[in-house]
Amino acid sequence: MFDPDAYREQSLASWDRMATNWEGRREWLLGMTGHINDWARERADPQPGQTFLDIAAGPGDLGLDIAELVGDEGKVISSDFSPEMVEVARRTGEGRGATNVEFRVLDAEKMDLADDSVDGAVCRFGYMLMADPAQALKDTRRVVKDGGPLAFVVWRGPELNPWFAIPGMTLVQRELIPPPEPGGPGIAALADRERIHELVTAAGFSEPELDEIAFEFHYADADDYWGSILELAGPLAQAIQSQPEDERDVIKAAVAENVAEFKKDDGSYTMPAACWGVLTR
Repeated sequence: MFDPDAYREQSLASWDRMATNWEGRREWLLGMTGHINDWARERADPQPGQTFLDIAAGPGDLGLDIAELVGDEGKVISSDFSPEMVEVARRTGEGRGATNVEFRVLDAEKMDLADDSVDGAVCRFGYMLMADPAQALKDTRRVVKDGGPLAFVVWRGPELNPWFAIPGMTLVQRELIPPPEPGGPGIAALADRERIHELVTAAGFSEPELDEIAFEFHYADADDYWGSILELAGPLAQAIQSQPEDERDVIKAAVAENVAEFKKDDGSYTMPAACWGVLTR
């Protein structure tokens, strides 16, 4: 039985612990997923002088991109429920010289923001990992002014994302994590376009427009791929790190065997990835 409070507690601890890893891999991630930020920024279409909210901002780059467009007369609220992630975003903002960004610890399911207080919102790979995405979307609708845009991105199904599906499947097969619960949070929890439609419209937003966004992840070698899992992959990393060293070695070898089809002659790996870009108002 899914325990949302236990999940929230575990998730917060996991992302706090991984925040500095995301900071360390920030440029690597931007090199492959920066165009997703471009999609969200272009579809949300922020205007000079507006106030925008970045939900589950992580390292903060998307909100910082938007801050450049709203200008000195505008403002961006860069938020995450992880205090450590907020500090990473704050450091990123300082490095980019941002002066119109407010960095805040906010729980997306119950944000400490006034009704109708922002002109628009963005969220990059956040809603599918939340204990109650329906409530998070409702609270987003509460704080976004009527007609304001919400542009968000979620991962599509495991069949299109072997980079996360293969290590997850390996852990399930070894009975180290349970299979994903239908309707529960997880990296592919919002892969179904009908569920996206249902959640978005039930929250009070308009009919969503979905764009398919496909790209590739590139890894220098097997150790780089394994390192990306341990450093960035939240619950998967936690499950692996909790095992004894000999079991971790077995898991690593099994994952390497299962991703062998993506290995190139030079020892590098290229894996397909796919997400939904969702725009609603």
